[in-house]
Amino acid sequence: MASLAATLVFFAACSALFPLWKKNEREKIDLSRRLGETKAGESLADDREAELKKPFLQRIIRPILTGLSRQLAHIFPAGTGKNLELKLQRAGNPGKLNSSEFMVIQILLAIILAAGAFFLLKFSPWQAVLAALPGWYIPPMLLIRRAQKRQREIEKSLPDILDLLTVSVEAGLSFDAALLKVTEKSNSILAGEFKRVIKEIRMGKSRKDALREMAGRLGSQSMTSLVGGIVQADQLGISFSRVLRLQAEKIRFKRKQRAEEEAMKAPVKMLIPLIFFVFPAIFIVLLGPAVLNIMAVFF
Repeated sequence: MASLAATLVFFAACSALFPLWKKNEREKIDLSRRLGETKAGESLADDREAELKKPFLQRIIRPILTGLSRQLAHIFPAGTGKNLELKLQRAGNPGKLNSSEFMVIQILLAIILAAGAFFLLKFSPWQAVLAALPGWYIPPMLLIRRAQKRQREIEKSLPDILDLLTVSVEAGLSFDAALLKVTEKSNSILAGEFKRVIKEIRMGKSRKDALREMAGRLGSQSMTSLVGGIVQADQLGISFSRVLRLQAEKIRFKRKQRAEEEAMKAPVKMLIPLIFFVFPAIFIVLLGPAVLNIMAVFF
């Protein structure tokens, strides 16, 4: 009887406490759901605010370019896209554009110029077509000029970076650690490329492939020669410091030769302003009074 009474009391207590427990669990679920909705709303508001803070070019123009490039990607030849991608890499990927987006910019600029010439300036259709040509050819020309400027900056900073690499290797650092030291001490374009090489090596790519891809991206003859020497030294077990020092001396000698070549070109370049601007002024000053006297005597 005692055990039966205890069992009845236990079931009665459970029956009385079960609704309270169920109500408590329901309240926890409702609270969790409300917290989740609040966090989702805050996250959505934060994402919307972050999206609105982006510049107009990235928020509006870039998605349009991306959509158009996807639609027109199958029209462009594959070889053209690869060549343009290489040019974009050598120019430093301006605007982080890919080849398809760059071609879309060319097409849109040509269409805008042609439409403006036809509707606003009242050009004939053939004249409007001719007006569209600058829109197609100017972006690649600007891209080439940017790549050339970037290569000049690389050539200018390369000897100093090689000296830093040489000193770091001679101090006992490995080549990868010396590259990391260069990225910490320099903010040049070449230091950024070395940082990318280090990241690729850490992701599993071999040093040889990472360096050769960097040389291909930069398009610099000095960098191609440097990477070839480093790869050969790594394969043959030659000291990196000796190779780096020889490469630095070679690059400085080439830079000296280019400076002397530019100095030799200077007199030739000065002929045009001398002939058309300086000499006429000298002739006017020297012969002007004589011409005036002759005119006064005979006329």
